[in-house]
Amino acid sequence: MPRISPVHWKKLECVFLALGFTFHRQQGSHRAYVKPGVKRPIIIPTYASVDVDIITGLLRTAGVNREKYFQHLKKC
Repeated sequence: MPRISPVHWKKLECVFLALGFTFHRQQGSHRAYVKPGVKRPIIIPTYASVDVDIITGLLRTAGVNREKYFQHLKKC
């Protein structure tokens, strides 16, 4: 399994949209996405390079494993 590396926020948004999240709101440079069954919204910062720590935290919050993340990342 490859290592998680920093990605552009639009690519990360594409992954979470493919996982069933929908855009909820934006405040400044942070976009919130929600999905029924997930208690907290996923907050994606609109950075040119979203750090690995942020990505792993988002995956943990969403309850998504690395395999699913990489499957959807290939498609985006």
